[in-house]
Amino acid sequence: MVIISVDLGKARTGLAISDAMGFLASPLDMIEEKSPKNLLEKVAQVVQREKAGLVVVGLPKNMDGSEGESAQNAREFAQSLSEKTGVKTVMQDERGTTITAHGYLSQRDVKGKKRKAKVDTVAAAIILQNYLDSNR
Repeated sequence: MVIISVDLGKARTGLAISDAMGFLASPLDMIEEKSPKNLLEKVAQVVQREKAGLVVVGLPKNMDGSEGESAQNAREFAQSLSEKTGVKTVMQDERGTTITAHGYLSQRDVKGKKRKAKVDTVAAAIILQNYLDSNR
């Protein structure tokens, strides 16, 4: 089953995809969209195009484990996406994934605009890989 992950952002949202066996996550796409309604539509199109059987949405918890407004927005997005596509969504703690993504890109000497374009998809891949690893 193919799984898609979503790293929601205010301006850019990263997407990643698993292989059919559910072992490996790879960056897929980055969507630049500020309108929640338009973002939902664009992500739903990707979910349907890739024939995903599950969507993992990053849950931005605070470092102490509490949830704020961003976490609530992510939960609402996940619910709306599931209703729109008929595909089950699950939440995955995303604490530290963007920092890890920046570190990964720094090691590969990716800078400036190239980094900005890739960090969200790499973070989505980390979220998905964490989910895959925890569900083996």
